[in-house]
Amino acid sequence: MAGIYLHIPFCKQACFYCDFHFSTSLKKKDELISCLIKELEIRKDELQNETIETIYFGGGTPSLLSIDEIESLLNAIFENYKVITNPEITLEANPDDLPEAKILELAKSSVNRLSIGIQSFFEDDLKLMNRAHNAEEAKACLSAAIGSFENITVDLIYGIQNMSIEKWKENLQIVFDFGINHISSYALTVEPNTALDSFIKNGKYPPLNEELAKQHFDILVAETVKQGFVHYEISNFGKPNYFSKHNTSYWKGKKYIGIGPSAHSFSKIQRSWNVSSNAKYIKSISENQLPNEVEKLSKEDVFNEYIMTGLRTIWGISLEKIKNDFGDNYVKHLESQSKKYIDKELLHIENKILKTTQKGKFLADGIASDLFILN
Repeated sequence: MAGIYLHIPFCKQACFYCDFHFSTSLKKKDELISCLIKELEIRKDELQNETIETIYFGGGTPSLLSIDEIESLLNAIFENYKVITNPEITLEANPDDLPEAKILELAKSSVNRLSIGIQSFFEDDLKLMNRAHNAEEAKACLSAAIGSFENITVDLIYGIQNMSIEKWKENLQIVFDFGINHISSYALTVEPNTALDSFIKNGKYPPLNEELAKQHFDILVAETVKQGFVHYEISNFGKPNYFSKHNTSYWKGKKYIGIGPSAHSFSKIQRSWNVSSNAKYIKSISENQLPNEVEKLSKEDVFNEYIMTGLRTIWGISLEKIKNDFGDNYVKHLESQSKKYIDKELLHIENKILKTTQKGKFLADGIASDLFILN
């Protein structure tokens, strides 16, 4: 089984914290969609022995596409790839792009899962992040969406400057009250060369408060458990049968191809990524050239990838898998490097599976990097 990711590199406006590749100009949209279709055709042999089980429209803001544009991309996938009968097809969307009429149209399409970028239900937070929607649009969007889609995930951001504990709890409660079955929630981070980075350096915004983010994370974990969610990946919480199949395939090391500018692909033996430029992407694809760079993965790279993804999930890191796939020396390295975290009760081993403890979850990425084998 494998997945296909389509990067739609357009947004109405730039969120201050975002470092993803996108353009606020839609002038090249038609041309770019044609190139996405052409890239799908060019790369069909890469997954000729695989069956596609998930399709994910990410970005950018895929909800800027019309229903016809979405269906044209899906038709290209169904025509060129072997797809299971009922694939999970996710569309990332912003509330301001989802009036009730658009939701009803989407519900008639092949899309069967919505990922809605709410981030916060408070106006001051949305303005601070330069989001294109307001709080009322967020609530109206969810009200309409739950009537047409059973499978909905909502994005929330925590650790926002000056966000109180009470506001964070209210954000969560609003989502619970709507009956949403999946939440993806991330700490606000300052990426280099973003507007947020500049504002903090120039004293226009207060610096991020890691302790506040940790408090928000602990509340997120506790409150979602009360509501019957499973904390199956550090940033993802789903009720049973509502885990993201597409993202889970990433964490379990399945193959996927990324279509569009800046999109990444993984074949288990190599990873590749397309150029982060709409103009260069269009030019290359028009000339039947893939505008990507390819990195062949060493044994150490594959090991490190498994450590990073495994430690973030409820499935953890299997010591048996490490032994079978990499050998005894890798097991010894992992046991040696993880001992100090086990002693600090940040990691634990159960049934030959290495996992983070509740206390260690917030620190998972930092711990994982210390378990890597350096090339």
